[in-house]
Amino acid sequence: MEFGVFDHVDRSGLSLADFYEERLKVVEAYDRGGFYAYHVAEHHATPLGIAASPSVYLAAVAQRTSQLKFGPLVYTLPLYHPLRLIEEICMLDQMSGGRFQLGIGRGISPLETKCFGIDPAERQRRYEEIVEILKLGMTRKTIDFEGQFYKFHDVPMELSPLQQPHPPFWLGFATPDSAERAGRNATNAVSLSTAAETRVLTDRYRKGFKANTPTLPSPASSGGKKGGEPKLGLGRFIVLADTDEAALATARRAYVKWHANFHHLWHVHGVTPTRGERAPNFDEIRNGDRGIAGSPETVIKELAAQLKESGVNYCVGQFVFGDMTPEEAHESIDLFVRHVMPAVRQSCP
Repeated sequence: MEFGVFDHVDRSGLSLADFYEERLKVVEAYDRGGFYAYHVAEHHATPLGIAASPSVYLAAVAQRTSQLKFGPLVYTLPLYHPLRLIEEICMLDQMSGGRFQLGIGRGISPLETKCFGIDPAERQRRYEEIVEILKLGMTRKTIDFEGQFYKFHDVPMELSPLQQPHPPFWLGFATPDSAERAGRNATNAVSLSTAAETRVLTDRYRKGFKANTPTLPSPASSGGKKGGEPKLGLGRFIVLADTDEAALATARRAYVKWHANFHHLWHVHGVTPTRGERAPNFDEIRNGDRGIAGSPETVIKELAAQLKESGVNYCVGQFVFGDMTPEEAHESIDLFVRHVMPAVRQSCP
């Protein structure tokens, strides 16, 4: 079992300059703590995502860390020109010594897509074209491509990634069909569903992975060892303190702010979020297996049980969200690293 981090990088109330500096200090703590990777969301026109340009933010992450892998989860591909994105990916991978992780998606919010003047109905088709172009651009010296949205002829690729043939791909998965497709492609994947729902996804993923493994090269696409299984992650809000009561108090307060950030743009437009309204308080997601808060002993017990039930090999914590203070964040992460990580590794090898 390995451990990663997911971060919306949502607005906390600090000034932007202070916010970025404090969040980068937290990322340094992830690096010291031995986390596998730091995954960053991309959002626009909303306080849910203040790292609106993940590449810019992650360039700072690359310079403030030495071991931690990092990347978007996900780049909203329809908003990018593919040639420019290829160059950014290659630069980040080279500057970090090959630590970049390439999360891709079409974007969950049609409202954000419309802000850029792009028809949300085109998202899937644009996504598919850009994925194909990214793979060409990271593995060839020139690009030739003829599509609906992009056409390139003999375009030279001066940059290349350090990781060959390209950095590992990541995506979020929420349906059995998408899980099986991800497995066939040996793509790393993260679920935010309940443990029981995630078990359905991981079973389907492994079905697709095993069916196609003989035809796949060594899983460079997954970043795993030759013949190894890609990362299958379970994402959870995780908050620790010395006592259950203290941890729950922080989680309940911070979640209210996160919830407001999450719904902000949707409510401005008077529409329901994709996949529906999120639970309005932390206790509801706690009871629904999407959030864990407590002392180290409590978190070890609850987290290990969910990881075993879901069938994952990668635990992804959302440790900082809403108006959590830097002091609360560092205490929570420190307790997780010192107590939870070793205990969960022992019970979930």
